[in-house]
Amino acid sequence: MPWRHTDDPYRILVSEIMLQQTQVGRVTEKYPEFIAAFPDFAALARAPQSKVVAAWQGMGYNRRAIALKKCAEEVVSEYGGRLPRDPTVLATFPGIGPATASSICAFAFNAPVVFIETNIRRVFIHSFFPDEICVDDRAILPLVARALDNNHPREWYWALMDYGNALKKTVPNPNRRSTAYVRQAPFEGSDRRIRGRILTMLVGRSRVFEKQILADLGEEPVRVQRILAALESEGFLVKNRGRYRLRE
Repeated sequence: MPWRHTDDPYRILVSEIMLQQTQVGRVTEKYPEFIAAFPDFAALARAPQSKVVAAWQGMGYNRRAIALKKCAEEVVSEYGGRLPRDPTVLATFPGIGPATASSICAFAFNAPVVFIETNIRRVFIHSFFPDEICVDDRAILPLVARALDNNHPREWYWALMDYGNALKKTVPNPNRRSTAYVRQAPFEGSDRRIRGRILTMLVGRSRVFEKQILADLGEEPVRVQRILAALESEGFLVKNRGRYRLRE
């Protein structure tokens, strides 16, 4: 986990956005490549969106790539290139909610903030709610606050997350008893998979005719056209005269 060997706010931000919806093993592979391509806020802010999306391929949930670039642009234009240390401010940034904002502050600034993520939730449900079948995060947060090592929050949260990851291998997943638990839909055959295939198809190409996209994907044309329209409205693609390209 190379992000554990730095307190650079930019690198912590990148890792936290990547880890939101991607497994650690995959992030470990892609993180160094992304940092090499965009080493700091300024580099990411001035990079064409198409290059950022291209560098993100293989991570899934590509909206995060655009959100991360917008974060860099805001840091450069509004905060002089320095990431704010206040989690309430960070939570207003694109793609960053309260939990991610607090996590960034803990790991980048060693701030004694209170937050919950998947592994932390697993530890506290396993340890304090062994017989409850519907545990709300509001019941967990006070316990996290009481247990927090205020002098070493960075190391404390690392330990919690490692313990939570280890629990997955030894006990039935306690998070299934959380009110926040949502079973992820299968990736194969999903709109998510088609979205990823479209973006991968357009990386490094100036424009591609819609009919070629439909032919190459081999999916129901109406479904693909709906997904293409969504990608265009979300700012990923530009359509002109029946051809698509990545937005610059």
